[in-house]
Amino acid sequence: MSSITVKWLGHSCFKLTCGNAGIVIDPYDKVEGYPELKAEANMVLTSHDHGDHGYVQAVGITTYNGEFPFEVKRVMSFHDDCGGEKRGKNVIHVITSGGLEIVHLGDLGHRLSKEQLEEIGKCDLLLVPVGGFFTIDAQMAKTVCDDIKPRVIIPMHYRRGSLGFDKIAEVEDFTCLYPQGFVRMLDTDTFELTEDTEPQVAVLTFKG
Repeated sequence: MSSITVKWLGHSCFKLTCGNAGIVIDPYDKVEGYPELKAEANMVLTSHDHGDHGYVQAVGITTYNGEFPFEVKRVMSFHDDCGGEKRGKNVIHVITSGGLEIVHLGDLGHRLSKEQLEEIGKCDLLLVPVGGFFTIDAQMAKTVCDDIKPRVIIPMHYRRGSLGFDKIAEVEDFTCLYPQGFVRMLDTDTFELTEDTEPQVAVLTFKG
């Protein structure tokens, strides 16, 4: 059975692993409360070049021997709701392996168009910003999730205690929009996605 391991490295940064192959998405620098990021992967992806998403220096790149199990597609979007005039462009990454599709929305700032939704296609797991101010807020994040219809949702880019920018909202503003039994507060920073994974909102815990 195919599987992808999703590890939250803090803020909007995740490492996806399939076998011995790894991809890091949106590595950060100097995000309030988080320690210095250090990671290793075969590939690093960034949604845009702001320091809290595009700090590629934090990732040591290693060579993968053999056929790389991940395929990556990029869907263009904006960091704001006015065509990029305030904060520029944003890249949505659609990452597939073994028939499983994971979508990382980066710092999305608007509802997606029909054309963008068609480009994204089927989604097994969605990594969605929910904190507002710099990105879509909790209510718009829920709308975007309803539009994409992922099986699993993992929120990101929110504040929790001392972790995260003080201008963004806490994750509960988003999770309260779902039935209580659908939300799982996990005491781990890692999630295993398979074809049998049940639908849910999974909130991971930063472990440093």
